[in-house]
Amino acid sequence: MENLITVIHVLASAAVIGLVLLQHGKGADMGAAFGSGASGSLFGVSGSSNFMSRATAICVAVFFTTSLTLAYMSGHRADRVSVVKSITTEQAAPKSAAPAAVPAPANKPAPANKEVPQ
Repeated sequence: MENLITVIHVLASAAVIGLVLLQHGKGADMGAAFGSGASGSLFGVSGSSNFMSRATAICVAVFFTTSLTLAYMSGHRADRVSVVKSITTEQAAPKSAAPAAVPAPANKPAPANKEVPQ
């Protein structure tokens, strides 16, 4: 389920980026008046802004919803490990003085040809 929402999230973000880059800015009409040819579009004069605005709003709503859903799902995961919880349980557990299973190191004499730091 989380993978499906992640795929939808990525597709919605790519759609928002594409739609925003395709839209005309508020100053695009001035450039078209001086002959840049940017006024011709597939959807007509006012249809493109209306269609693009609605499509962008829908994609942003999907992006926002999937963002909140993914955040909720990651916060309420049953198998997550909390760092704070593990630290507090380590501090609450009594510590033994010395571990019984670890053998004591053997005392070896230092080699005669090497200097031993003091």
